[in-house]
Amino acid sequence: MSGCCGPGCSPEPLHERQRGTLRIVLAINALMFFAILGAAYYANSSALLADSLDNLGDALTYALSLYAVSRGAAVKARVALFKGTLILLAALTVIAQVAYRLFVPGVPVFEVMGIFSLAGLVANSICLFLLWRHRREDVNMSSVWECSRNDIASNISVFVAAGAVWFTGSGWPDIVVAAGLSLLLIRSASRVIGSAIAELRAAS
Repeated sequence: MSGCCGPGCSPEPLHERQRGTLRIVLAINALMFFAILGAAYYANSSALLADSLDNLGDALTYALSLYAVSRGAAVKARVALFKGTLILLAALTVIAQVAYRLFVPGVPVFEVMGIFSLAGLVANSICLFLLWRHRREDVNMSSVWECSRNDIASNISVFVAAGAVWFTGSGWPDIVVAAGLSLLLIRSASRVIGSAIAELRAAS
């Protein structure tokens, strides 16, 4: 999965490009976490909460990835394993929120859901574009790419949920989408953790 494999190509320029990209996407996700978290509580939306936790997980992921950029394969694999664990914890948090909403139902503010899901879609599309060229460079950047790709699906799902809440006048679409996003997070976590374990075995 090397991203540097030609004559005169040294690792350091590649690492610098990775660091530059990671700093930008880290800033974007940290900003979107706070914005969407506030919107989730205002709108009483479990789906938006899932989206905000996804952004928080990504921000932490990018920070860890910055640390791992110039490290060896074993360190990158351990960082990827930790990132997979963070994704799994986010999924469990969303599942707990969904369970709570089953006992304490409510109808979220669909306008806020729609506006902030679109804002998140724009922000995460920028991140995905920036990370595209790094997606196959190593396990560190591959796991980052995995997180960013999930964000697009999350944003679109929340937007669809907002439309369904408006159409039905019910909070059930919000709950269903939040549950679906938790499954997406679990699937992503399993892939990242699986790749990390494989890399650790190869390194040992």
